[in-house]
Amino acid sequence: MNLVTWSPYRDLASMQEHFNRLLGSTLPSRERDEELSLGAWIPPVDISEDTERIVLTAELPGFKEDELEIQMEGGVLTLRGERKFEEEKEGRTYHRRERSYGQFVRSFTLPNNVDRDRIKASFSNGLLEIELPKREEAKPKQIPISGVGKTREAIDVKAK
Repeated sequence: MNLVTWSPYRDLASMQEHFNRLLGSTLPSRERDEELSLGAWIPPVDISEDTERIVLTAELPGFKEDELEIQMEGGVLTLRGERKFEEEKEGRTYHRRERSYGQFVRSFTLPNNVDRDRIKASFSNGLLEIELPKREEAKPKQIPISGVGKTREAIDVKAK
């Protein structure tokens, strides 16, 4: 006998996803404030940052490079793609279908410190990585502090 832990939140999320597929749109949620969701499903994305760049990594298993589109327009980075629905084959019965199919669109408003002319994208092992380098003038700079001792030495030299 197998025991399965019931989670009402998981069931609600699953029900919302089924309604979204049925209606062909995505209902707004707290997590999607910055993005524009027009597709039937949404691939998960990680966004990280260091002093040199921002990196956006999208999880897209089963895709090929030529099935993805990346567009930059007016400070908005948009990812598009489509996962085709597998046709049922004779002799094969599906007991469960949990993978998402159809088109997806994700859009992200880029901060002003991104150098939009140097954006790079790579795709490997189902991960799309978009590197968004920061502009030179936007990178943090160390500012030297002139101490009281240096000023006093300059005054002492002039006084002699």
